[in-house]
Amino acid sequence: MIERFLKQTSFVSTEDYRDNLEFIVPENFNFAYDVMDVWAAEKPEKTALIWTNDEGEERFFSFADLKAETDRAAAYFLSLGIGRGDCVMLILKRRYEWWISMLALHKIGAVAIPATHMLTTHDIVYRNTSAGIKAIVCVGEEYVLTQVQGAMPESKTVEVLVSIGPMVPEGFHDWHKEIAAAPPFVRPEPTSNDDMMLMYFTSGTSGEPKMVAHDFLYPIGHIPTGVFWHNLNEESIHLTVADTGWGKAVWGKLYGQWFAGAAVFVFDHEKFAADKILRCIEKYRITSFCAPPTVYRFLIHEDFNRYDLSSLQYCTTAGEALNAAVYRKFFERTGIRLMEGFGQTETCMTLGTMPWMEPKPGSMGMPNAQYDIDLVRPDGTSCEDGEKGQIVVRIGKSKPLGLFKEYYRDEALTRQAWHDGVYYTGDIAWRDEDGYYWFVGRADDVIKSSGYRIGPFEVESALMTHPAVVECAITGVPDDIRGMVVKATVVLHDQWKPQAGDQLVRELQEHVKHETAPYKYPRIVEFVDELPKTISGKIRRVEIREKDRKN
Repeated sequence: MIERFLKQTSFVSTEDYRDNLEFIVPENFNFAYDVMDVWAAEKPEKTALIWTNDEGEERFFSFADLKAETDRAAAYFLSLGIGRGDCVMLILKRRYEWWISMLALHKIGAVAIPATHMLTTHDIVYRNTSAGIKAIVCVGEEYVLTQVQGAMPESKTVEVLVSIGPMVPEGFHDWHKEIAAAPPFVRPEPTSNDDMMLMYFTSGTSGEPKMVAHDFLYPIGHIPTGVFWHNLNEESIHLTVADTGWGKAVWGKLYGQWFAGAAVFVFDHEKFAADKILRCIEKYRITSFCAPPTVYRFLIHEDFNRYDLSSLQYCTTAGEALNAAVYRKFFERTGIRLMEGFGQTETCMTLGTMPWMEPKPGSMGMPNAQYDIDLVRPDGTSCEDGEKGQIVVRIGKSKPLGLFKEYYRDEALTRQAWHDGVYYTGDIAWRDEDGYYWFVGRADDVIKSSGYRIGPFEVESALMTHPAVVECAITGVPDDIRGMVVKATVVLHDQWKPQAGDQLVRELQEHVKHETAPYKYPRIVEFVDELPKTISGKIRRVEIREKDRKN
């Protein structure tokens, strides 16, 4: 498959990859037809999707099954008046209907807008009105249905509501009842490469969520994600832990994996439990696994001797920076090196540790060859090795594959982030003498204290090496003398919780002083039962800062 889209399909070194990665870009590319339907024609019986939930239900889909299901869903959407350019919000959790809907919307040229099931009525109204959403396809669960219904009086553009069940209230179409009666699918006019295909609402540290729009070439940009970074092939069974409302779902559960011909494994669960994930790996013989560092932090506290993980061959991580201590513990228990990757909702993987590279625990790796990556100072000049700067993508004569199209309906915001041939990521890092990049933090997360610039991640990494700490978040607290001081919000292991108090605070402070530069130590330490997080598992430092400001 990938030989249709790459001039060279395998690489042996960073230099080989950097010098020879070259894409073949078809006219009017559409992932649903040009990848998925081609697999269905060439290898119809090959397993494409394995779905199970925490109640023990299972569904297996071959590529031929997915073609039949997506054709039927595409015809169904057309029958509901949904067509090319229409915005459709999908609130489907990890139900298998999400994959069918995504591909069906691609087939008809509609714009898919994946969203988390945790949205409130206010969130849904904002998305509906900002994007001009025409239809919502959602799970038929009480909370989601209540929020969607509550948003309708203020959502003038929404014309179609669809529930996949189990509940289908008045005013909603019944997916499973109606889809069987859909007319035969007739392929509409081809989409164009620069048509909008996918959009995500992504939240920053302030203001309303941004609308990140991607075109129909975006999936091709994920070939390196699935084929090289995840190291997948047709024999692979891959599990990425991610809710479908988060951009990581298309990174790890859709495009790159199916370019490789791998089977995508989905565990549809209500509440994360490390032991359930390990049981899935054992039962379904998962070969490749990807999860944010938060998940690995919980996995390493399980007794791996209780599970047969012999099928597992390759593991990756992204979503936030990986603590070196977690890397070491996972390697000790499995013998598998965690290969880190970095990117944004606006991009595909921009930095990564590829199979031909030796990982440096805690490093994001090196630039993905499809992007011209640099580190810049506030004045826009390039940083030297060892110097902290903002990660940017330099744009040549044409937009790199995988880079977003625009912030939808916000020319000013697009211009602010992307101007003069440079896209500014807002993330701070430094580069070592070997060319590896090391994450420091978001530009707006960096703490300025007594003239020092302190990245949250470097302090978190130091704290994570203490045996008492399960998770931690570093933030800045305003201070009259120093400008800001470092605060650590810490989740303790159960056996350490009785010791929470001044003595343990001093012990953690001294530990940080010995692990990193002493000026970085947290002058304030707060013990909590859990950290605020996004649905994707990222720590919401902004919520901690807002709480401190109110107090």
